[in-house]
Amino acid sequence: MSLRSVGIIGTGKYVPERVLTNSDMEKLVETSDEWIVSRTGIKERRIAAEHEATSDLAFHAAEQALTAAGITAEQLDLIVVTTVTPDTTFPSTACLVQERLGAKRAAAFDLSAACSGFVYGLANASNFIAMGIYKYALVIGAECLSRITDYTDRNTCILFGDGAGAAVLGPVPEGRGFKSFVLGADGGGGELLKLEAGGSRMPASSETVQNKRHYIYMNGREVFKFAVRIMGSAAEEALAKAGKTKEDIDLLVPHQANTRIIHAALDRLNLPEEKCMINLPRYANTSAASIPLALAEAVEEGRVREGDTILLVGFGGGLTWSASVIEW
Repeated sequence: MSLRSVGIIGTGKYVPERVLTNSDMEKLVETSDEWIVSRTGIKERRIAAEHEATSDLAFHAAEQALTAAGITAEQLDLIVVTTVTPDTTFPSTACLVQERLGAKRAAAFDLSAACSGFVYGLANASNFIAMGIYKYALVIGAECLSRITDYTDRNTCILFGDGAGAAVLGPVPEGRGFKSFVLGADGGGGELLKLEAGGSRMPASSETVQNKRHYIYMNGREVFKFAVRIMGSAAEEALAKAGKTKEDIDLLVPHQANTRIIHAALDRLNLPEEKCMINLPRYANTSAASIPLALAEAVEEGRVREGDTILLVGFGGGLTWSASVIEW
């Protein structure tokens, strides 16, 4: 059977109103603006309001993406929410978004691949459309990482923020759309970046709460080394699968975790910074929301034009990695 060409036909984003600056962080832990910026590139991050959960952020990003795509929620066949901070273990956040959007025809499920999740979601949803099973899919990356961040741990609390990005997928003219996907995992590195408690291995208890087992744990040094290596290799593999070279890249949209990691990827791909979308200073690391949030902003700013070759690449807990080449 011949496969349909599938691409992104609309993008959207949402970030909470509250801004937590590096100066604010100085009042919480022993750190400084200069220290944070020099080591991460982060200047501020957004924090969800008390009444906001991941599904709320996802919903607002989804509405914007649907408007940009020119379709209604009723036309959606599938909703995939990629997140590590679901509203609840079940029902899925995707089901909550489906109900609020009024997307009555859509199947819905969550996908967990940490910061790599959005591209994992694109790969899954695009296959349904390519095979003719569905016509339109909505993929959302959304996180409320502030809910699982320990604001007394200066090694991690400076790194994370909340936000959401969304993309509507649909059929596109032949020759356009997704050209390749690279998905990978190394479960042997699972201990390097994790949220230990709250699952079946370590159910919530007074002891797990007291010992702060419900907060993000990260071995920053080892994750950094992994990220520098995998960002470049995943990007090169995705380009090769798409029949493209580094010279073909019009815009790189990487996971926004650390400017030093991003610059290492730029060096390996021999790309100037002006060919890279970087919004990390304003939003910090938003995990699964990172790539779609950056992509939506790049579209807003006119940095993505028809016919451009876009490279998405990320890494995250699991350990996982993902990359995709898109002919816009």
